[in-house]
This record gives sequence, structure tokens and C-alpha cells, in this order.
Amino acid sequence: MPRPDVSPAGPAPALADALRDWRPGTAQLSRRVDPWPAAAFADLIGADPPRLDPGDPLPPLWHWFYLLDHPAQADIGADGHPVGGPFLPPIPGRRRMFAGGRLRLDAPIGVGAELSSRSAVADVSVKSGRSGDLAFVTVRHELTADGVPVGTEEQDIVYRSEPDGPDGAAPRVVPRPATGAPEPPGEWRSELATDPVLLFRFSALTYNGHRIHYDRPYATQAEGYPDLVVHGPLLALLALELPRIGAPEQQVRSFTYRLVRPAFLPARLISVGRPTASLAEITVGAQGAEPSLTATASLERKAHPSC
Repeated sequence: MPRPDVSPAGPAPALADALRDWRPGTAQLSRRVDPWPAAAFADLIGADPPRLDPGDPLPPLWHWFYLLDHPAQADIGADGHPVGGPFLPPIPGRRRMFAGGRLRLDAPIGVGAELSSRSAVADVSVKSGRSGDLAFVTVRHELTADGVPVGTEEQDIVYRSEPDGPDGAAPRVVPRPATGAPEPPGEWRSELATDPVLLFRFSALTYNGHRIHYDRPYATQAEGYPDLVVHGPLLALLALELPRIGAPEQQVRSFTYRLVRPAFLPARLISVGRPTASLAEITVGAQGAEPSLTATASLERKAHPSC
């Protein structure tokens, strides 16, 4: 694992010191791809479900509903995340933010296959920004189906240190994004109304215990958000719904996405895509606000368009 890097924009000695001797391990997960989680997600977002007969390919990133760790309840911290784990850096008062990722698919993940991942930290860097010192951790997942390599995924997670202050000290305050932004133009477009029940159900489907998604007093009082936070992975999955529904004759070969700002309840999420022959530029965000996610998907024509 690379040693923590310090941004030239300014040193972050506390975080760098905390990470200097960190030696993250590796993790392996495996689960058979059954139709239920995929059908449950399609129902959650009100989408037309894909074919889920044995051998049918999962849509891109839907493997997130299968490769799920299940730590013991005694190992869960106050924020709802595990206290420890192979990829959780030893940062005091650790706060976690999903920043983006990349997916490359070399072969389909078929329904009924034994899906496995081997995961390890690929990069660690420490930088200083307007919100303070941040640690960027990239985790790489090598995916196989029935023992055959099918793709690689990387996730970028940002951590900041926010130790408990004196009694009664207020947390940092995250402002709600300004409204009135024009909607980006695009040939593909979809909407999804969100509410606390939808966020809770997505947390349950992905076994995500982070309380900012379902516990409003915690989100506002402990982490300083203006309301419940929409999951970053949900925004990425909504982005990929546009080529799945809008271009059924094509398949996604790679997908790169950045989470540039949070989306908060109440929100109607607007997904907009601008496709060309081989690429689609996609944004997802709350109606009236600047996009929360920007993404690029590379597309190619399916060998068997009925799949």
C-alpha cells in the first residue's frame, strides 16, 4: 500500500501521522446471484425490472446488492458504521463520505452465478481543502463470476477527522445547496421522488447502517447536515438506469462517476443523459440544484440485443 501522500496545497500532519503506520488488509466476499435483491431494487425505484432468468446479465453496479459484509451488532459504532475493518483508516472521530468510483466490465455477471470479490486498498492520500484535512482512500475490488474474471471496480472514500469536542459543542454545519439552477439538457431523462422511507429501504437493501440516511436527529445534530442525506450509491445506480432503459441495444463497458455535492431530503432526483454513439455524459441531482453526481459511461452494441 502506498504511504499517505500530502497535498502540496498544504500539509495535513495529524491525518498523515494517523495513517503513516496503517497497513490495511484484504477481504474476500462471495455470494450466489439470486433474483430477489435485483427485483427488490427495481421495485424500490419504480423501474422496469431486467430479465432475471438464470444466465441473464445483472445491470452494471447491481452486484452491490450481493457482495455485502455483515458485521456483528457489537462491532457497530455510534454513526452506524463498523468501528473497525480492513479498509477503515484509524482516524480519530472518523467521518465517512463516498466520493465516486470507476467500474470496468469485461464480461457479464449472470443470474445464478457465484459472484466473488477480492478487495484491497489501492491508494491513500491526505490533502487539505476548504473543509479541512481529508484522507482519500481508494479500494479496488476484483470481481469474478464462477471463477472467471468479469471486471474491476474502484471506490473512492473520503474521511475527515472530527473528534468529539467539549460538551455542547456544535458540529460543523453543511449548508443546503442553493436552488434555482437550470436543468442540464439531455436526450435521456428520469425522475425519482425521495422520502425517508425510500432512503431507509435502500439502506436495508445495501446493509448500510450509516445513520445520516435514516436518522434525522443524528444527521442534523451530530453530523451537521440540513436533513437526511441521499445515498451516493443510489445516485450512481440512477445514472446507470438511463442507458439501461434508453439504449437497451447497448451495454455499459465502463463507468466513471464523481459525487461533487450531497443531495438532501426533500428532493426529487433528476437524472439527465447526453448520449453519443459510444459515450453518455450523465448528471444526477435534486431538482433545482446543481448536480450531485457527474458521470461518463462508455457504451457498445450488444452481441445479442435481446439480453
